[in-house]
Amino acid sequence: MTSEDDRLLGSVRRIIRAVDLHSKRLERETGLTTPQVLVLRAIRDLGEVTTARIAGQVNLSQATVTTIVDRLVSRGLIERYRNVTDRRVVHSRLTETGDAALAKAPPLLDAIFLKALRDLPAGERHTIVTALERVAGLMGPAASTEPAPLIDLGGMPAPLASPQDAA
Repeated sequence: MTSEDDRLLGSVRRIIRAVDLHSKRLERETGLTTPQVLVLRAIRDLGEVTTARIAGQVNLSQATVTTIVDRLVSRGLIERYRNVTDRRVVHSRLTETGDAALAKAPPLLDAIFLKALRDLPAGERHTIVTALERVAGLMGPAASTEPAPLIDLGGMPAPLASPQDAA
């Protein structure tokens, strides 16, 4: 591998580690995983919603969302019900317990990371988001079907290269 390959691999590994650490912290604090919070938010935001629509909203496979919804139903956070006009269609909605759990959930991105990102000029923020989307696309189909949903960069070492090096 070249030095550039090593730098890229190191950066991707740090992002993966940050996502893993954030997910563990979130689960410890709330009892919910990041994907579960994403599904709860999608249900809240979309209203009467099918599993397929939730999957599209949170960028997870329908099978994964079905498993998450099953767990949330068993915990009393959401309920499923059949559409009155087409009984084949099943919708999900938040319960009061689910709404309360979602209200207590902390932001899904680390506050330090969010502040640092928001303090950047709009053009630089756009460049970062576009570059990360491009990297995800370059990683192939697996990266587009089950992404690590969020990043927590709190406590992570500084980047190996300055933003000017990326230009």
